Amino acid sequence: MIKLKNPDQIAKMRAAGFLLEGVLAEVMGAVAPGATTRQLDRLADKLIRKAGAVPSFYGYQGFPASLCTSVNDAVVHGIPDDRPLEAGSILGLDIGLVLDGWQADMARTARVGEISSEAERLVRVTEECFWKALPMCREGMRIGDISHAVQSHAEANGFSVVRALCGHGIGQAMHEDPEVPNYGLPGRGLRLHRGMVLAIEPMINAGGFDVQMNGWDIRTRDGSLSAHYENTVLITGGEPEILTMKAVGSPE
Repeated sequence: MIKLKNPDQIAKMRAAGFLLEGVLAEVMGAVAPGATTRQLDRLADKLIRKAGAVPSFYGYQGFPASLCTSVNDAVVHGIPDDRPLEAGSILGLDIGLVLDGWQADMARTARVGEISSEAERLVRVTEECFWKALPMCREGMRIGDISHAVQSHAEANGFSVVRALCGHGIGQAMHEDPEVPNYGLPGRGLRLHRGMVLAIEPMINAGGFDVQMNGWDIRTRDGSLSAHYENTVLITGGEPEILTMKAVGSPE
């Protein structure tokens, strides 16, 4: 069931999103060779709770951390540990919080020191996929328009989109209807209405789209790198609003 948000609820989600943006920015700033993902998780948890919010992920279906930390070929849902990060790696950071009963969800892929040109291109194209999809997040458009925008840009650059996982609606629950795949046909699927809030999250692989799942551990089947970029987006009567970014500006 689709749950449309009213202005008061949207204001609360906006506050949650802006808080989450600040938390993730601080965590991103702590990424460096030699740091551990457990240290990053503890920082995220501390910042969220200090602000009077609650981590969305901690305890969710048994997940043991407040931050998902996915290194190199890990697609999403990586569990923080004590292994030092190595220079040249890429690190997916997926994070959520609940503030005043309302959720925010976002992800970025961090560079650990200097990375290869191909890894840099993957991270850049993954973010671009989001920005290609954003203009499709308008009243009257369809889910397939978002999906196709992500897929077409990724594949035009020689990459593939993960098909086993997808974006989602969000509100008082972290995962609400509808699902938002990163592949599909334009003009298909559910029509978008103002008041819908969606987590748009391209998950892009340097190699094939197949993944292997072992509990929380989800990795590319061919061992290729994977990158992740996500924002919480509000469908309005006009331009879409990114609830997890105070200052909005496309990288292009």
